[in-house]
Amino acid sequence: MESTVIAHGLPYPENLEVFSRLEEIVYSNGCIPATVGVLKGKVKVGLSKEEVIELVEDDPIKVGTRELPYAVALKKSAATTVSSTARIANLAGIEVFATGGIGGVHRGPWDVSQDILELAETSIIVVSAGGKSILDVKKTLEFLETFQILTVGYKTEYFPMFYNGLSKEKIYRVDSEEKIADIFVQKRKLGIKSAILVANPIPKEFEISGEEVEKYLEIIEKEMEGVKGKEVTPYLLKRLVELSNGRTLKSNIKLLENNVELACKIAQSLKK
Repeated sequence: MESTVIAHGLPYPENLEVFSRLEEIVYSNGCIPATVGVLKGKVKVGLSKEEVIELVEDDPIKVGTRELPYAVALKKSAATTVSSTARIANLAGIEVFATGGIGGVHRGPWDVSQDILELAETSIIVVSAGGKSILDVKKTLEFLETFQILTVGYKTEYFPMFYNGLSKEKIYRVDSEEKIADIFVQKRKLGIKSAILVANPIPKEFEISGEEVEKYLEIIEKEMEGVKGKEVTPYLLKRLVELSNGRTLKSNIKLLENNVELACKIAQSLKK
């Protein structure tokens, strides 16, 4: 699991409660949790609850792959994004990890996440609820295709958009974790180095309509002048929680739980 969602994506104390709940889900599915982060310059794979508390209290910076050596060399504490988590997990021999939503191509001013470039270079399975709400779906999927990142929908043929449920953009559909594991095995045999992105829709009862989220985003975009780079997602998530009276927080937690459970099932299938 990545640590940015715990350190920057969820408010205190819900973030620590969610961390404990996600670890319980991992154990109950017969897997070993391995949350990734950087503590005072040391890369950690498998943060304990005490270390997560230390990370959260240490005002961690947010690092992708590009900033990882900076955090290590300057002995900073850092929460890892999808890109840096994928890099570290791959070095540690981990083949599957879960996140909330991946970064991609943002709407508005030109902004493309490191996540896509890292997934183009790293052989790993990433389970997410599709892309974050602020993304341009068509452009994000075009980049994923350009960089040969196979994107499959778990029991859906449409790309999910975080809280919003399904977009209108089609992707390949796979109906079982066993098939996802087999696709990954075949990918490796063919010498394809890029990742597989498994898009796992949020459970229907926790969806928030696209129209409602768009209404919030219009308000937020007017406020975001001067908010750039890694500050965008934490600011966005915080304001969405405020504007939705906490509904987006509940949905965010549920999609994380859903993604972690599926990641565990895929990991178990890879072992067979």
